[in-house]
Amino acid sequence: MQDNIFDQIQEGNQFDKVHVVDLKKTMETCYIDYAMSVIAARALPDVRDGLKPVQRRVLYSMIELNNGPDKPHRKSARIVGDTMGKYHPHGDSSIYGALVNMAQDWNFRYPLVDGHGNFGSMDGDGAAAMRYTEARLSKISMELLADINKDTVDFIPNFDETEKEPVVLPSRFPNLLVNGTTGIAVGMATNIPPHNLREVVKAVVKIIDNRVEEGRDTEIEEVLDIVKAPDFPTGGLILGTRGSEEAYRTGRGKVRVRAVTNIETLPNGKSQIIVTELPYMVNKANLIQKIAELVKLKKIDGITDLRDESNREGVRVVIELRRDVNANVILNLLYKHTQLQDTFGVIMLALVNNEPKVMNLLDILKNYLKHQEDVVTRRTKYDLNKAEERDHILQGLLKALDYIDEVISIIRSSANAQVAKERLMERFAAVPIDKSEDITKWNKGEIPVALIHPASAGHGLNLQEGGCHLIWFGLTWSLELYQQCNARLWRQGQKNTVTIQHVVTKGTIDEDVLKALENNDVSQESLLKAVKARLIS
Repeated sequence: MQDNIFDQIQEGNQFDKVHVVDLKKTMETCYIDYAMSVIAARALPDVRDGLKPVQRRVLYSMIELNNGPDKPHRKSARIVGDTMGKYHPHGDSSIYGALVNMAQDWNFRYPLVDGHGNFGSMDGDGAAAMRYTEARLSKISMELLADINKDTVDFIPNFDETEKEPVVLPSRFPNLLVNGTTGIAVGMATNIPPHNLREVVKAVVKIIDNRVEEGRDTEIEEVLDIVKAPDFPTGGLILGTRGSEEAYRTGRGKVRVRAVTNIETLPNGKSQIIVTELPYMVNKANLIQKIAELVKLKKIDGITDLRDESNREGVRVVIELRRDVNANVILNLLYKHTQLQDTFGVIMLALVNNEPKVMNLLDILKNYLKHQEDVVTRRTKYDLNKAEERDHILQGLLKALDYIDEVISIIRSSANAQVAKERLMERFAAVPIDKSEDITKWNKGEIPVALIHPASAGHGLNLQEGGCHLIWFGLTWSLELYQQCNARLWRQGQKNTVTIQHVVTKGTIDEDVLKALENNDVSQESLLKAVKARLIS
């Protein structure tokens, strides 16, 4: 009976929006989509610039805001707002977190953001709210963004297709190795330690030299001779090179790091342990709390006082000991039971062609070099095109200068304008543009220069597909007609730089007309700005 009722209701189109799906297949599909989104668009860095999408978007937003190292700091809230509104449609807390992280010199070996205000501390203190802090790009981050306006990288539409954002940054230095990264994706994680900039660049130069000078590939041993171990921003001592070498050869390894300590003897005969450097990513406040708990639980006996004397000059943790204890014994116990000695698990995983891949040190450097080859090639092509455009203009100007005296002589010696026109056309093999066939020739590039009078070329012509040189041999008092005539070439579809020249006789009314046109143009711009401001308000 219920089945019959259900059928009747369904036939009445009351369940048109209900779709029967296979729950197992749907969950599998959705989970895969979620996993790939986390892997490719959130948690893992690109091997080319070493940045996650949110970091790349923050840096690009800052360069768009002209927020460079030579400019004043801007409110972090403004940077976060621009990033979220244009490129990263997620929560502002994740964007601000990425900004803060890039400004912390105990997290980044070479901070990419120059922060002003409270950006947290090694004790795990959070940064102040974004409305209280200010930021700008650091000097080294400008190298990541260098030549981005020279078609060096691809741009893609943003989430709502209203803006364009870079797929990757040009990255003039191997940021993935220099600053390292940490990220947890779905089913995988990355943990790449930071390195010394000089060593990494030296390794890159070695690979280039071997290829250019000797025509061979670089062996992993050659790179290991240069990059021996990570270089953590918080300092510390790396115990042995076995762990680092294993990580560099296979992409995975464990690096043991120990705090830098010094044992001092006081005048009263007591000893104290001074900690001046900590292992990477160790929370100093938690470390001190852990030591206090061990003392309280009597797992470590002999510590009489424990205090943090750290300041902006550096880390200084003082551990005072009883007179009757051996400082070295206490220190070894601290190494064993606390993070004064810690292990950094290296997983050198990054995106290569948008796919996660575990790589050794040489693989990372080779992928970076491949990216740089592409960047340099594209930059060179861009500069060459611009130089050719300038050369094209200069060649035209030189030709005009070569023949200017002859042109003036022909015009002065002619009885009237018609005779002058005919003589000039005969001398310079000029052709009139007065038929549709002539327009076709122009658009094919067969006519390189247009000698135009505004009365005949002010309206109705589309000349942007052909040449890019326009010479005025007559002027008009009308700014509208002047602009319309220039717009025959300088309009949508024009791929070259438009050069507009005026043949002006010194000391004549021609100079007055040009000055009047300039003044009218300034007045027009001022009026448009005033109207725009009135409409906005």
